[in-house]
Amino acid sequence: MEIEDVSVREQQFHERVRETLICVFLFSCLYIVSYLILTHFKKNAEFVTDDIEDATVNKIALWLCTFTLSVAVCAVLLLPISIVSNEVLLTFPQSYYMQWLNGSLIHGLWNLVFLFSNLSLVFLMPFAYFFIESEGFAGSKKGIMARVYETAVMLLLLSLLVLGMVWVASALLHHNTARESLYDLWEYYLPYLYSGISLFGVLLLLLCTPLGMSRMFSITGSLLVKPRLLENVEETMNCAVLEEASLHRKLKNNASCYPNMESVKVQFLSVQATRISLEMRKRASPWQRNLGYPLAMLLLLALTMVCVLMVCFHVLELLFDERAMPRGMEDPRLGMASLSIFGSLGAAVEVVLILYLMVSSVVGFYSSSLFSGLLPRAQDTTLTQIIGNCVSLLVLSSALPVFSRTLGITRFDLLGDFGRYNWLSNFHIVFLYNVLFAGLTSACLMNTLTWALQRELIRAFGLHKLPLTVSRSTIPFKLLVASGLSKIQ
Repeated sequence: MEIEDVSVREQQFHERVRETLICVFLFSCLYIVSYLILTHFKKNAEFVTDDIEDATVNKIALWLCTFTLSVAVCAVLLLPISIVSNEVLLTFPQSYYMQWLNGSLIHGLWNLVFLFSNLSLVFLMPFAYFFIESEGFAGSKKGIMARVYETAVMLLLLSLLVLGMVWVASALLHHNTARESLYDLWEYYLPYLYSGISLFGVLLLLLCTPLGMSRMFSITGSLLVKPRLLENVEETMNCAVLEEASLHRKLKNNASCYPNMESVKVQFLSVQATRISLEMRKRASPWQRNLGYPLAMLLLLALTMVCVLMVCFHVLELLFDERAMPRGMEDPRLGMASLSIFGSLGAAVEVVLILYLMVSSVVGFYSSSLFSGLLPRAQDTTLTQIIGNCVSLLVLSSALPVFSRTLGITRFDLLGDFGRYNWLSNFHIVFLYNVLFAGLTSACLMNTLTWALQRELIRAFGLHKLPLTVSRSTIPFKLLVASGLSKIQ
C-alpha cells in the first residue's frame, strides 16, 4: 500500500493547530498561577458581601485582572523562551521530539503577547476599573447590564479622549503626516499610541531598575542571617530577653507611673523583633551564618557588575557598528547560530540577567516613594489596588524585551510589532539611554556598597549604641581602634 504525501495545506493546518494548542496550554498554566497569586492578595470582604451584584462585578473584574497578569508573566518569559529555544534547536537540530519548536511558534507567541498586552492596557483594565465604580445611569433599571452600559459609554469617551491626545501629539511632531492620516486609525494612530506606551515603560524601567538593584542587597540581607563581626550573639540575646521582659511588665501593669504607653509599646515591638532575629541567628548553622550571606551578596554584585559591563560594551558597539542598534525581525531562523559568543553558557547567563533585570525593576518600582502605596498585602489588597498593580506590572513586563535588546543584554532581535516602534531607530535616544543606565546603576551600586560598609563597621565597633547627641565623626581614631581591640580580646 502506497503512502500518499500529505499536502502542503494539510501540513500547514496541522502546524497551526499544534501551535494553537501549545499557546493555549501555556496561557492556561499562567492563568491558573496568576489567579492563585491574586486570590492570595485580594481582600475577601469585597467578594463575600450581602449584595450579590457587587460580588459578581468584583469577580468579573478579578478575572480581567487575572488575564492581564498572565499576559504580563508571558511577556517576561518571551525572551527567555526564545533564547532557550534557539539553543535547544542548535544542540538537537535533527531531533524528532523537537520538531514542534520552530520559528513560527515563537513568532506567533510574540504577536499574541503584543496583541493581548495592548488589549489589556487600552480596554480591559479601564473597563474593569469603570465597571467596579459604576452604578448605572440615573433613572435606569439597576443591574449588571446597567453597569455594563455605563462602563461602555465611559470607555468610549476615554478612547475618544486618548485618540484626540494622540492626534494632537502627532500633529505637533509630524504636521503633514497627521493631516494626511486623519482617518487612518489602525495603520497610524494605534501603532503611534503603542510606541508611546512602550517608550513610557522603557523610561520607567530606566528609573526603577537601578534603584531595585541597590535595594536587592538590603532585601536579601533582611531575609538571610548576617555574620556579625566582633559580636557575642549569646550576650546580646540575653540583654534583649531581659529588656523585653522589663517592657512586657510595664505594659502588663499599665501603671500610672508610665504615662507614655505608646512609646513603650513601640519600644517593646522593636526589642521583640531584635530578639527574634537574634534567635534565628543563633539557630542558624555555621555554614548558613558565615557562608550563605556572603555568597548571596557576591552573586548579586556579580550580576549587577556583569549588567553594567555588558551595557558599557554595548555603548562602544553603538559607536562603531550599526548592527548593534535594536531592530525588528520578521523571520526568526532558530537553530542557525548561537546568540552569544560563549555558546550555551553565554545564552544561559543572558536568560538569568533578563530575569534579574525584571525582578530588580519590580523591587525598584515598589521601593520608590511614588508607587509604594500600590504594594500589595496578603488578604488586604483592594480591587482598585489590584488593577493598579496589574497595569503597572504589564507596562514593565511588556517593555522588558525592548529594554533588554536596547541595552545589549541579548542579541535576539525583536519579533513582530515589538520591533516597529518609531524611537528604536533613533541613534541618539538609544545611545543616551545606555549611558544613563550605566551611570545610574554604577552610582546606586557605589552608594549601596559604601553605606553598607560604613553601617557594618559602626555596628561592629558598637558605635550604634551611642546617643544621638554624640557625633560619631568626632570620635578619635585611637578610641575606635581601642574599642575594636577590646572586643577582639
